[in-house]
Amino acid sequence: MAIPKHDEIRVPAMQLLLKNETMRLRDFIEPLSTHFKLSEEEINEIYPSGNGHVFYDRISWALSYLNMAGLLDKPKRGIYKINQTGINLVSTPDKVNSYIEKQLEIREPNKQKKKIVGNPISIVEITSELTPQERLYSSFANIRNSVYSDIIDTILIKTPVSFEKLVVMLLQKMGYGGEIENSGLVTKYSNDGGIDGIIKEDVLGFGRIHIQAKRYKTDSCIGREEIQKFVGALAVAQSNKGVFITTSYYSRGAIDYVNSLNGSTTIVLIDGKQLAEYIYDYGLGMQVEQTIEIKKLDADFWDSMKDE
Repeated sequence: MAIPKHDEIRVPAMQLLLKNETMRLRDFIEPLSTHFKLSEEEINEIYPSGNGHVFYDRISWALSYLNMAGLLDKPKRGIYKINQTGINLVSTPDKVNSYIEKQLEIREPNKQKKKIVGNPISIVEITSELTPQERLYSSFANIRNSVYSDIIDTILIKTPVSFEKLVVMLLQKMGYGGEIENSGLVTKYSNDGGIDGIIKEDVLGFGRIHIQAKRYKTDSCIGREEIQKFVGALAVAQSNKGVFITTSYYSRGAIDYVNSLNGSTTIVLIDGKQLAEYIYDYGLGMQVEQTIEIKKLDADFWDSMKDE
């Protein structure tokens, strides 16, 4: 089954504390994973950012909410114990989450629940089921997707030549051409022979990557025929390496054709979504708007101090 949300963990965690006088956070992992019938992969799943285990983090937030709502006590740092209020409430488990929400509203009366709406591409809904950390990741994903859309929209109002220059700069930014001076060039627009740009891989120019750039509307599909023409242009240029970049997308036939090419010719297809991601990740024409630094307790530091 799927990894439970933090609000689904609350009641089972309280029930565990009824059987045990005190528990540390790590003590909850095994019994809760058994309760929810999680696989080893689910128990060990890590956030896409690489910043921590999902299940462990959700247990942590479940306990934090129970503590903030006054249902658990922490007699020592990292130690949890259910109090009398929690004992009374856990006998009616269906009321636990609503009780916690009410207590949090009392603590933060001006806090409002919000959902991100309005952006048509890949928006992740932010709900109270997510932990604050997961909300942060979801918000970050929504911001990135919004910027991806802005990148493509901006490219579409530029000239075809500007787009060709952009993709050459992007490949250089990604490390192709290395430190070679003037490693990238845009071919003459009037007589490009189906090649829009070239990246020199070595000083003498023996290794070259040829580029085709198509600035199409996002709902336009690039089919097999256009890729075949590009392969023909590579043959004329006596090249076996090509990158076809577009702001739109490729048909299944185009993708299958590229996958069927023998080893003598290598074609890489980059669609609009991948293009926007590369531009964002490599910082081409981008600037950092804001940096958020999040800190957590250094367990080694605090554990080195004696408890009462």
